[in-house]
Amino acid sequence: MSTNGLQLTFDIRSVMPLLQKGKVRDIYQVDNKTLLLVTTDRVSAFDVALVNGIPNKGAILTLLTAHWAEVLTKAILGLRTHVMSLKLPSQIGHQNQYEYRYRSMQCRKLLPFKIEAIVRGYLTREAWDSYQVDGTVCGIEMPEGLVESQIFPSGPIYTPSTKADAGEHDVDISEEQAAQIVGVRYANRIKELSLSIYEFAQIYAFARGLILVDTKFEFGLDTETDEVVLMDEILTPESSRFWRADRHRTGHATENLDKQFLRDWLVDHKLQGQNHVVLPPEVVSKTEEKYKETFAMLVGCSFEKFIDEHNRGIRKSAFM
Repeated sequence: MSTNGLQLTFDIRSVMPLLQKGKVRDIYQVDNKTLLLVTTDRVSAFDVALVNGIPNKGAILTLLTAHWAEVLTKAILGLRTHVMSLKLPSQIGHQNQYEYRYRSMQCRKLLPFKIEAIVRGYLTREAWDSYQVDGTVCGIEMPEGLVESQIFPSGPIYTPSTKADAGEHDVDISEEQAAQIVGVRYANRIKELSLSIYEFAQIYAFARGLILVDTKFEFGLDTETDEVVLMDEILTPESSRFWRADRHRTGHATENLDKQFLRDWLVDHKLQGQNHVVLPPEVVSKTEEKYKETFAMLVGCSFEKFIDEHNRGIRKSAFM
């Protein structure tokens, strides 16, 4: 695999059905119980896909998700994820292996819950904006006197949202509203798992020089076992905010090592939510650089070295 490649489109409909073409991911059906998630280098922000993408983004997100799936299931009792294998299904011919390797993941077919599970550990961005207005974050009352980028003094907070259909926006909801959508038992389990995952990942990331600021999880139901299963991308620079621990200053805005850089550029240029936006080369390059830095700090080696060691059979993974 080239480490400077850009893959915006894939098409394997000739060998397996395309179930969904999203803004950044394509989902194919391998068999009745298995899906193939193909993560492209397309990028979206403010619910709009941008014209150009971020090189290697698809591989970075896929490999990080697999990394976290392996780490988390060993650390958290009872946690299951939808990740089955990074090996390509037999339907994909040898001539297409190069394109799809590292960007594709075979996953368990689940029934997705129609909420997003968001956990916040620090007072920043929209949480900070809300707090300055009325002292709350997503409707949760916070202590007086908190400052920007401060860790929540009572620990991370769980702030679910709706999982909007294409073209619509997610909306913050209360835990009671989440329970009305998915059922009380499932809502409680989703909250329990979300906080457990965040708390472990926060410690894991900090030991490697990163602060996990906040993150979004998605869960699905295994209808055969009635278990709540972690699905979609896990703790990536697209689903989470990360700071370098050595650059965090309480009381000040902190630079992000994630997609927030790209979002900020769009806002600064009044382009958020607009169609047909082309990112300038320096924004593309800087975003890729931030994704790679996060990957290297979490995994323990550079993205390029990781790929090389896998290709040469030096580095092993539970899913490869």
